[in-house]
Amino acid sequence: MTDEEQLPGGVANAGKVTRVGDVVLRPSNPHSSSIHGFLTRLRAAGFDGASRPLGIGTDGRERLEFIAGDVPIPPYPAWSQADTALASIADLMRRFHDAARRVDPSGAASTRLDWSGVGSSGLDPSETRWNTEMADPLGGPIICHNDVCLENVVFRSGVAVGLVDFDFAAPGRPGFDLAAMARMCVPISDDLGAEQLGWHPADRPARLRLVTDVYGLDRPARDQLLTMLDDSIASGGAFVRRRVEAGDPNFVKMWNELGGAERFERRRRWWEADRERFAEALR
Repeated sequence: MTDEEQLPGGVANAGKVTRVGDVVLRPSNPHSSSIHGFLTRLRAAGFDGASRPLGIGTDGRERLEFIAGDVPIPPYPAWSQADTALASIADLMRRFHDAARRVDPSGAASTRLDWSGVGSSGLDPSETRWNTEMADPLGGPIICHNDVCLENVVFRSGVAVGLVDFDFAAPGRPGFDLAAMARMCVPISDDLGAEQLGWHPADRPARLRLVTDVYGLDRPARDQLLTMLDDSIASGGAFVRRRVEAGDPNFVKMWNELGGAERFERRRRWWEADRERFAEALR
């Protein structure tokens, strides 16, 4: 049997994602059938920046095509913090959302795949279901990624070429998906919180402006993005807290290492004090 190479990074599936040749093996979940159907239709809609799903095996693990490139993990390397890298993520997300608009969310799970593992994994390929843990609270017209952090982006020569880990994909508004990316990749964070992940000092309001410029948001959409950032900051902290209260060991470890509840309270105070600087940068 070919040895599996463990892939680094991540929190929810830390230590459980491996690679054999050009195939990535990941734990499946109740949403995997919907995600695989969506990814298949996304490629048919012209987006090549996501893994091609290969099915779910009898071991209950999903198989996806490996995307070659570099994936940053904390502490983030300097090249991944460059404005050019951030701009390329915004461009990739715009192309992803354009393709997602051509995919019917209600029919995403109906694509034929290899469901040889359904008996052991309990997955039903006929049922469309999505993980709502990080989803847009207002829902929306397209399937969004909802977790575009640097660890979920594949780069080549410092340019974003692929998105991975669609476990939290769900219907939502493109702007809310973009706000979640900005929160994690600008990042929208106080100095200490950013430093803990290896971020170097940067003009974060200018970086948020860069995201909106590259993505192509007009003035009303920029104003809406700020409101969506309010919601994304709150929902992101609530998500981590729920996972910690449920006893998820990976999230408990991260919670303890990064300062627990104080980390999110500190970020809330910082955002209240500095929000206007970001608003000015978008005008």
